[in-house]
Amino acid sequence: MDGKYYIFLIFPGAHGKLRRIHLPPYLVQLILGFAIAGVATGGALAGSYARMLLKVSNYNTLRAEREALKTQCHCLEGAITQTHEKLESLQSLAAEVALAYSFSERRRPRFPADVLRVASRGFAGLGEDYNASLYAFNMMRVTPLLASYASTASPSVFKNAYEDSAIPSIWPVRGLITAGFGQRMDPFTGEGAFHTGVDIAALDGTPVSAAADGILFFAGAEAGYGNEALIDHGYGITTKYAHLKALYVVVGEEVSRGQVIGVVGMTGRTTGPHLHYEVLVSGTPVNPARYLPS
Repeated sequence: MDGKYYIFLIFPGAHGKLRRIHLPPYLVQLILGFAIAGVATGGALAGSYARMLLKVSNYNTLRAEREALKTQCHCLEGAITQTHEKLESLQSLAAEVALAYSFSERRRPRFPADVLRVASRGFAGLGEDYNASLYAFNMMRVTPLLASYASTASPSVFKNAYEDSAIPSIWPVRGLITAGFGQRMDPFTGEGAFHTGVDIAALDGTPVSAAADGILFFAGAEAGYGNEALIDHGYGITTKYAHLKALYVVVGEEVSRGQVIGVVGMTGRTTGPHLHYEVLVSGTPVNPARYLPS
């Protein structure tokens, strides 16, 4: 053979035939070039795959963090909503307290002369002024209830804001008011609690009337309130009637002001037959006395 060759010897085994392969230099160089290119390509692919795995891992981490942040955002939105509702209730309660204790220039508290005499004399003569002290205590306890049921706005104000038929302007039942709107002592636990409505005691079976025109959107049992009815009057106004013995209306039924929707009972968490009556504006409980005649 002419020229230079690379000779590769192949030993197939002890009994095999020795083989020789003659390869020209350019072919060997070509094979080496392909081998080097293959190794470089494999290395590049391996590096690219590793970078892709890293990016996927980072993406999964970011997605998990995003879901966690989304969950926290929902929790914060719920907390903010609850805080706003509590703030609105507290603002309403503050207005009621201010009204109850006459924190205004137009209505200043006036106390009987004997009560002022007891305050000025301190504990001196406590025995003879016991009746005056007891009277002062009873006034402090009863005055907030009496003031909270006074109308805080004229009917014309409500007529300008809502349709007259949507205003819960009549008493749902005739009876004795045993608990007012606002802070009170829970009769079961003995602890302070916020009362979102008014309790009107009446004989078992006394008819309960709708306070305004509307559509009944709930009628059934609820924990603590027993049998209750919820009426939507439009304009964000809703009324609640709880502890009913029986319901005479069904969900979706249109009711008119004065229509009997049930009777007073003792269902739910109660110490005696009475009606728990609430007025809610945009989901926030307000003092029903704002809409009721004195």
